[in-house]
Amino acid sequence: MLEGIITCPHCGAIASEPMPADACLIFYACKSCGVVLRPKSGDCCVFCSYGSMPCPPVQAQRAGSMGEAQNECSGLKPKRGP
Repeated sequence: MLEGIITCPHCGAIASEPMPADACLIFYACKSCGVVLRPKSGDCCVFCSYGSMPCPPVQAQRAGSMGEAQNECSGLKPKRGP
């Protein structure tokens, strides 16, 4: 899945956003209240912390299609939100 729903923990706003397959989204500005979301401790990106599903690299890892050496978003470039 390359589309995810992000729910802002501050105002409860819900937004459908594209998930980059080649990067981790580490900052996301809520379109409703403007708060900048960052991943929770232990999560690689905002989709893994506040999304309806984890980011594509984590989805692939869970499906077993990535090698064991590739851990979640490691090795992918960070990406700022839209």
